[in-house]
Amino acid sequence: MLGLLVAVIIFHLCIILKFIPYDIAWGGNLTNDNEMYVFEIISVFINLLLCYVLLIKGEFVKGLIPLKIVDIFLWLFLVLFGLNTVGNAFAETTFEKFFSIITLLFVFLLWIILREKDSPKK
Repeated sequence: MLGLLVAVIIFHLCIILKFIPYDIAWGGNLTNDNEMYVFEIISVFINLLLCYVLLIKGEFVKGLIPLKIVDIFLWLFLVLFGLNTVGNAFAETTFEKFFSIITLLFVFLLWIILREKDSPKK
């Protein structure tokens, strides 16, 4: 899951750096660079937050957040990715439809993570 998130963050950074045109993301609804920067920076922040929460859940870092709150965050991300999967599946571009596969994979992986016990197997 963390590897996929890093790939998604790199994708968003490529949009920010204009290696990838922003009209293929966000449903083609972005109209100028300023909108793109706002949406992409928010997206990178949210993905970094999810990475941090997953690192806490896996006990790779000492979290400032209790595990109950971590689980709530993960459930919220699961719902967010579920809704995003539906949105991407009905997108106009084939590129965004492809992302529905990735977001569905995120839903599946988050479900597995949330079903595990609070402490990782040693």
